[in-house]
Amino acid sequence: MERILKQRDRLLGISARLVGLVCTGASLALLVLSDPRPVLLLLVAPSYAVLAFALVRIGRTRAMLWPAIAVGAGLVTSVLVRLGTIGAFDGLIGQPAAFPVASGSVDAVRLLVAGAVAAVSIVLTISLGRMIVLVGTFGVTLITSVILFAGDAELASVGLSVLAAWIGLTFSGAVLSAALLRAARRVSSIGRAHRSERQASETEAQRRQGARLLHDTVLATLTLLAHSGVGVSREALRRQAGDDAKLLRQLRLSPTPISMSGSNDADQGDGLKSDSLQAVRTRFERLGLDVSWHGAGTVSLRADRLDAFLLALSECLENVRRHSGLSEAHVTITDDEATVRALVTDNGVGFEPAAVPAGKLGYRESIVGRIEEAGGTARVFSAQGSGTTVVLEMPR
Repeated sequence: MERILKQRDRLLGISARLVGLVCTGASLALLVLSDPRPVLLLLVAPSYAVLAFALVRIGRTRAMLWPAIAVGAGLVTSVLVRLGTIGAFDGLIGQPAAFPVASGSVDAVRLLVAGAVAAVSIVLTISLGRMIVLVGTFGVTLITSVILFAGDAELASVGLSVLAAWIGLTFSGAVLSAALLRAARRVSSIGRAHRSERQASETEAQRRQGARLLHDTVLATLTLLAHSGVGVSREALRRQAGDDAKLLRQLRLSPTPISMSGSNDADQGDGLKSDSLQAVRTRFERLGLDVSWHGAGTVSLRADRLDAFLLALSECLENVRRHSGLSEAHVTITDDEATVRALVTDNGVGFEPAAVPAGKLGYRESIVGRIEEAGGTARVFSAQGSGTTVVLEMPR
């Protein structure tokens, strides 16, 4: 919000500067064109310069000094121009007292008091204190204009110009300020909604990731124990239970789950990590699954994709061990410059992928969901009695 307020003040200052400088320039041009006396221009030139400088500074700083200087310089300039047009300086500048008053000079004064001076009202609408200053400044300007044109036919015209300019510019500044604050509140609201949505998404992602890991490890071990560990030695069960206990401790102590690729990955220096697949091989050797490995002996991927790829591959082999009715599988690893692929094949009983219930984590979440979440694809080819082939593809 503080940044928005600074931008609001900056925009209001720039608006005041532009309006004020345009009116100041137009006033000076009218004076030059309508009054041929050069000495009068020399008399008012310094006050015009101070007015222009103060207006420039208004657009660059929030200090109240510069609006005050701008108002003072504008009123002084108006007084000097008005006195010059009614002949107050005729003796000084060497012109006869009967020099006619040019209507352009009156317009120059009107622009000064109505435009250049009133421009400061744009920056005086952002707080109560500044609004009080605005009212006082308007009163001084209006009184000065009345005094300058007292008894003159132009009094009503100048007074209406001053009144209209101050009301219009004050209203414009207030509307612009309110619009920017309203936009800031909406941006802040959108930001809060975005943070809440992101937090919810991260929480859901962590929940799904934890559920996948528990399904792939702890629940698998518990299922094995429920079936009396058929085909698995007691030592293998003990080691598997130890690995599961380590996973549970890490999930409890840290939001970052244990990495399937371990901590001994080789960093290739280009953002990729290389894993030898040894963790996956060791696990299923302990569990009694005979896996024939073909193709590349290592997998090189970005760290998060490497974990997803190995965990999905491990779950494919776990499904073979638990559901295929066989104790052997084939894994083929291939890669090229863009993609790493794994084909997991068995000749078991097979299944119908479309018939898998939505609540089953093993197929939909631990394989397909995990791979797709990391940016890859998983395809399953299977039918009842025809075995199963799973193709995992992960971009580098």
